[in-house]
Amino acid sequence: MRRLSDAESALWAKVIASVRPIHGAAPRAGSDPPAREPVTTTPPRLPARPVAPSITQPARPQPGVTLDGSWDKRLSRGLVSPDFSVDLHGHNLATAYSLLDARLEQAIATGARVLLLVTGKPPTSRDRPVGRGAIRAAVADWLAASRHAGSIAAVRGAHPRHGGLGALYIVLRRRRS
Repeated sequence: MRRLSDAESALWAKVIASVRPIHGAAPRAGSDPPAREPVTTTPPRLPARPVAPSITQPARPQPGVTLDGSWDKRLSRGLVSPDFSVDLHGHNLATAYSLLDARLEQAIATGARVLLLVTGKPPTSRDRPVGRGAIRAAVADWLAASRHAGSIAAVRGAHPRHGGLGALYIVLRRRRS
């Protein structure tokens, strides 16, 4: 901790002298303010272990982080054919979410591995004032908060053959018997 310079100490003394307590008795006029001990700024030490065990739910896996390299190569080359396709063109946010949720449930129930989600291309910089791309922008949050998030292994951009920038692959986890 550095020491205050003489100018800083003088300024600090003026600040301290101008401070009055909010509650309680005000100091008498002409009396010197009580001397204060220097304040140390060492942070409090945290215990090494929690005092009481806390009960936490296991973290749900986040979509998009569990694919191996071979899956990524196959997806980027367009070698994977989707088992289901969902086109969200012409929907508002509420109906798009409902349709996506229903199709995810259907794909998981049938044991599908890849779902093609067509959202439309993201807006370009000249399209931004129009307000397009709301569904595309919300998809990542929807999938992360979905009741099906534990069944999603990854979300990747689609190959141009399947829609390119306007579509996403949702790779579902393999069901264990």
